[in-house]
Amino acid sequence: MSYTGWILLTAALVGASCGLIGVLLILRRMAMMADAISHTVLLGIVIAYLMTKSLHGIHMLIGAAIAGLLTAFLVQWLHSRGIQQDASIGVVFTTMFAIGVILISTSVGNVHLDVQHALMGEIAFIPWKVTTLPLIGTIPVATGILALILIIVLGIILLFYKEWKITSFDPALAASLGIPVVAMHYLFMTLVSVTTVAAFDAVGAIMVVAMLITPAAAAYLWTDKLSVMLVLSSSFGILSAFIGYYLAVWIDTSISGSMAFTTGIVFLVSILFSPSHGMVGKWRRTVGTV
Repeated sequence: MSYTGWILLTAALVGASCGLIGVLLILRRMAMMADAISHTVLLGIVIAYLMTKSLHGIHMLIGAAIAGLLTAFLVQWLHSRGIQQDASIGVVFTTMFAIGVILISTSVGNVHLDVQHALMGEIAFIPWKVTTLPLIGTIPVATGILALILIIVLGIILLFYKEWKITSFDPALAASLGIPVVAMHYLFMTLVSVTTVAAFDAVGAIMVVAMLITPAAAAYLWTDKLSVMLVLSSSFGILSAFIGYYLAVWIDTSISGSMAFTTGIVFLVSILFSPSHGMVGKWRRTVGTV
């Protein structure tokens, strides 16, 4: 596959996996949790490096995933003690991210682990770090990891589709039916953490947040059916990846930033032209009744 092909495939995998997770985040009113986890995983990455003195390996993924789960646990713990969820997210997010930044400044030294790279990422470097897999051949490491994450996310969503649907719309009903709501919550937070971490190094926190929230929010405007919403959200993420790449090439700018910008354009089109919630449709119905 060509250099451009690997970049587009990697970005499409980010868009698809984040699109699936984002729908459940939107329905559970936890959109800002994506922003929190995409930043607090920096602390896990830094601690994993300080423990191993290596920037490569599964320990980085494990450290970041643990930081993401710790974020979810602390937010839930503060919320259970009467603090509003948005305030809980704000406290945990800023504190853990600040600790990560301080550790980078004081303990990491000259190693290439910086805040700008963590926030923006650089998807253009993806094709240069490769591995060889049996029956598949040589592929970029990030592409392989993201493909595996997409399979895991899709599999778990399909396996527990009924449980996700009930716990997202009516947790009280789910608990009365014997569904382990708390366990499902932390399983979902694990998926959010792992998906965020998998995309983190490739595309940075900004694109991860954009892909997790904006395509799902756009899909929410087009349909009230969960299955359709999942398909639309992933499709919007993939579409944004492709359009964003060619826009970045055209105007010679950041690829990840351009992809994140394109998700906003997709949302703008949705809020204007979606059948039920679109501004144009509402205006036409208003004019028709006059």
